[in-house]
Amino acid sequence: MSDTPRAGTGLPTLVPVIAVSMLNRLARERLEAAFPLCWVAGEVSNLSYAASGHVYFSLKDAAAQVRCVMFRSRTQLLGWRLENGQHIEARVLVTLYEARGDFQLNVEAARRAGVGNLYEKFIRLKEGLEREGLFASTAKRPLPLFPRRVGIVTSLQAAALRDVLSTLGRRAAQVSIVVYPTLVQGEGAAAQIADTIRVAGERMECEVLIVCRGGGSMEDLWAFNEEVVARAIRACPLPVISGIGHETDFTIADFAADQRAPTPTAAAELAAPEQAVLLARLAARQLALQRSMEQYLNQRGQQIDWLTRRLQHPAQYLAAHRDGLRRLQHQLAAGVLQTSSLARHALASLGHRLLLVRPDAARHAGRIEVLAQRLRGGWQHTVQGQSADLTRLAASLAHLNPHAVLTRGYCIVTSDQGQIVRESKALAASQTITAFFQSGHVEATVLAVFDDHGAALASPAIASTARPD
Repeated sequence: MSDTPRAGTGLPTLVPVIAVSMLNRLARERLEAAFPLCWVAGEVSNLSYAASGHVYFSLKDAAAQVRCVMFRSRTQLLGWRLENGQHIEARVLVTLYEARGDFQLNVEAARRAGVGNLYEKFIRLKEGLEREGLFASTAKRPLPLFPRRVGIVTSLQAAALRDVLSTLGRRAAQVSIVVYPTLVQGEGAAAQIADTIRVAGERMECEVLIVCRGGGSMEDLWAFNEEVVARAIRACPLPVISGIGHETDFTIADFAADQRAPTPTAAAELAAPEQAVLLARLAARQLALQRSMEQYLNQRGQQIDWLTRRLQHPAQYLAAHRDGLRRLQHQLAAGVLQTSSLARHALASLGHRLLLVRPDAARHAGRIEVLAQRLRGGWQHTVQGQSADLTRLAASLAHLNPHAVLTRGYCIVTSDQGQIVRESKALAASQTITAFFQSGHVEATVLAVFDDHGAALASPAIASTARPD
């Protein structure tokens, strides 16, 4: 701690003292937190390749410069060599080298100046063609398993052509090769590549087509990033293998091709199977077929031996069957005799049982006669009783017959509505009534209505419903 005067008081204030390493660490953390990964453009100077594989250099412009380091793991992925005087664009992490307190940039990736615009153009074209379906996996054509002729679209001066020819000559000497020369770099190369692919497809001389060239910068490979080349590959009736650049290089042609190879050599390996491998596979299958046939023949020979042991002379076969038939005949005769004997015994037993249960006809006939007499007596008694009941009911019904009352001088009076009149107050003056006698009936009109004492009655409710005169 150090003593410094407190402002306005003259009293000392305790201020923390930190070490240089702590200061540098805090400064580095603040820098890395404040600056995310970004792209920085400048000219390479003071370039130095260390034995460890790390690369140290400065990036400068007209007004300033900054120290940079690119570690070995990142340098190996660069694909090209840094040189003094190059103008590059670097993707960097702003930091501080704590041991020396140097402000520096840790380079994660680098590209030549201007490549950024090419990369953006590459991305836009790739996304557009992908949306169009030009790279769809369903449109990819399978490669022939055993092609007899392979076409190569590349430059006659390209090292890639020598690699492909040497690989095919070593692996598949039986395959014929047709070379379609074209420019692979420079102005007009893309159009010439597309025309060459179209010509190869029209001639149909080959069964598979290789489009290849060696490695290079993005500008060197740009002819294979043109839309016209991608569309020519998809329009070609032959399956196309692309072998452009190194393993880390990707072009639009790679996405459009039916099969991408990381290098031209790998493209040749994909185009035709290795003759030695095919011969070895053929020999292995021949050996397997031979072993299978030998095993099959051995099994069939063993089966023939087994069948031979089972084979008998026809005379022996007939004699064995004759003995069997004779034995069956004896068994049949014995069985018939035994069955007949058992049937006779069963029939005798059933006859004896039938005799025991046979009914006594004479005794049952007498019983039937007695029952018949009882039936006749009961029937007559029932008929007499029913006749007496019928006579009694008829007499009772005759007493209830209204016509019997009419024979004694009475009559039945009904209203104009057909209802029987039982008392005088049910009628009204001027109402029509009907009187039924023993013989015939009359209709009359009520002149007056009286009660039991001879007093006149009035019946307005009934009178209001009477029919008019």
